[in-house]
Amino acid sequence: MKYGKAVFGVERLMAGALALLTVFVLADANCAAVEFKNLRVCDNNRYLEYEDGSPFFYLGDTAWELFHRLNREEAELYLSNRAEKGFTVIQAVVIAQLGGLDAPNPYGDCPLIDKDPTRPNEAYFKHVDFIVNKAQQLGLYIGMLPTWGNYWKSANRKGPFLFNESSARQYGEFLGKRYKDKPVIWVLGGDENIKCDDERKIVDAIAAGLDQGDGGAHLMTFHPRGPGLSSDALHNADWLDFNMVQSSHGARDHDNGLFIDHDYNLKPTKPTIDGEPRYETIQVGFYFKGINANQRFTDYDARQAAYWSLLAGACGHTYGNNSIWQMWQPGRGPVISANIPWKEALDHPGAFQMGHVKKLFESKPFNQLVPDQSMIVDGPANGGAKIRAARARDGSFAFIYSPRGERFSIDKSRIKAKGVKQTWYDPRYGVSYYIHTSDNSGIQTYTPPTSGDVDDWILILEDESQKYPQP
Repeated sequence: MKYGKAVFGVERLMAGALALLTVFVLADANCAAVEFKNLRVCDNNRYLEYEDGSPFFYLGDTAWELFHRLNREEAELYLSNRAEKGFTVIQAVVIAQLGGLDAPNPYGDCPLIDKDPTRPNEAYFKHVDFIVNKAQQLGLYIGMLPTWGNYWKSANRKGPFLFNESSARQYGEFLGKRYKDKPVIWVLGGDENIKCDDERKIVDAIAAGLDQGDGGAHLMTFHPRGPGLSSDALHNADWLDFNMVQSSHGARDHDNGLFIDHDYNLKPTKPTIDGEPRYETIQVGFYFKGINANQRFTDYDARQAAYWSLLAGACGHTYGNNSIWQMWQPGRGPVISANIPWKEALDHPGAFQMGHVKKLFESKPFNQLVPDQSMIVDGPANGGAKIRAARARDGSFAFIYSPRGERFSIDKSRIKAKGVKQTWYDPRYGVSYYIHTSDNSGIQTYTPPTSGDVDDWILILEDESQKYPQP
């Protein structure tokens, strides 16, 4: 068992306990030593937390090609931008999707010698080290994918196939040892699903190697192909600390909260997160024939996905931008119709608004939230205007999300307080507007300040005696 995964026993608690005592020092001599806290699953098995028991809000960004396509100066620019915006996890791939075996990084290095996973190229990994160290310096965790899925996938694929069980375990152990003292979350998979026993054996072997290498210090999850869920094949895998879904990019108003609903009700209980929802600026349904090439997801679509999944019970959320995942720039052929340089895309509105998401949830003890649709007495229950709600277990606060600004009615008795403070939160700008304080009796109808296709609002109900900070 990995440290913090209480649901499966105590076999590796000693290894995790030793990790708690370690002060982690950056390998780059130009960077000051920076401590970080390991992560674990919290006692209720719904959220993640730091080793000291304080809650960890997983706010991810998909930067799949970070290690492969950016030089050091560019990587510093990207990471600094994300840290400033409040992101906490950067999801990046070691053996990348886009020519990751043959196209060298900016310094002329490929990850493997002769495409052999048992022969990692030290020069390439020194560049990965630099990026991991810079992330640590900025307080960021790396959601590290050892490899993109096409390199282990065998069913219905042309290859190249890199791994057998032995080489997969050796490669995993190499990574585990190298980054055991770094702020890393292991993300296996890489946009593929397990469809046969041979594939499962290879994925399990990578996980076993990682675990052997890092002594069980880091959390593990699995990034599936979308739309899909890690839980379909792996929920009972003892190495899988939390589930990940990919709700993907197929349609507007696709309720990714349904994926979270599915995982939330599984036993044994594990946290879950949407690791790849609809990307800002990507073509809507790009993988379908006959698409409208001019229709792209916007910051609104990114916000809607974030609040729908979080209020369904997710332990955090991942944002993505079509230019950033592939680090597109002029002269670099668009893989999925990117036309905005990645440096410009860094400051698209959706990225700023993810910071507002985090500030809202961190303004309350968010790790006590449970989804509660039953508190919604009236309001849109389907489609793009669907209302979602979650409340604290002790009834001290609740968040209710209206994606289109449609009015809804709430049973206020779900808030266990003599005085219920009521506030509107604008997710576009991160601004709060106090409405009223009243008792908790009766059913109240609320009409958001504005309504329309992109006018989403969050109602905050809270026990006024708690004196929670205004987000």
